[in-house]
Parts: sequence; C-alpha cells; structure tokens
Amino acid sequence: MVIEGKEMRIEMDGKTYHCALDVTMSYISGKWKTVILWYLRKDSRRFSELKRQIPQLTEKMLSLQLKELETDGILSRTVFAEVPPRVEYALTDFGKTMLPMIEEIAAWGRALAKSKGHLVETVS
Repeated sequence: MVIEGKEMRIEMDGKTYHCALDVTMSYISGKWKTVILWYLRKDSRRFSELKRQIPQLTEKMLSLQLKELETDGILSRTVFAEVPPRVEYALTDFGKTMLPMIEEIAAWGRALAKSKGHLVETVS
C-alpha cells in the first residue's frame, strides 16, 4: 500500500500484510465466518443452534471456523459444568468491533438481492 508516497506494508503477529484490507480479510475470510458472526451478533449460541441456523455448514467446518475465530480473539467459548456439558459461543469485545462492518456487508447484500433477486420462504 502507498501512504504519503511511500510503499508500506503491515507486519503483525509474525505475518506480513500488503494493506489494511488484507489484515481484515485474514480475520473474516472464508465462506462461513461472517455468517457465524451474523448469528452471534446479538446473543451467545450453542454449537447445535449455529448448526441448525446454518444447515449447509458441516459440523466439521463449523467446529474449525469456531476454533479459528476463538484463536483470533473474536469469539469466546464458555463451558458450563452441567450434565450434559453445555458450551456457548459469544462475541468478545474485540469481536463486537466488527459488527458495524458485518452489518454494512449484510446491508449491501440485501440491496443487491432486492435489485437482482427475490425472497423465497424456506420450509423446514
């Protein structure tokens, strides 16, 4: 990236990024991370709730994406000492800083869908 006429790069966490967008995409890249963040934007959710809300997402991929989001500090994972054990995922304060961006991405998608498509009710 060029800042004030100088070619710059970002070095963070042992990685080199070419621009700020590259940094952002490293946190939310992939098909499912933004969808998971969308469903966690208001409340914590259990694994099974997320799986039910995103049926196209396999359990293996959901587990992988949740682990990556937790490792990046975007999600917290809370295990409740119950029988059977209950685990909930929630956005961290750091993760909540992404909400305006996620909501803007969703708004753009709704506008595009409205102009090029139509809503179809899903039947369970």
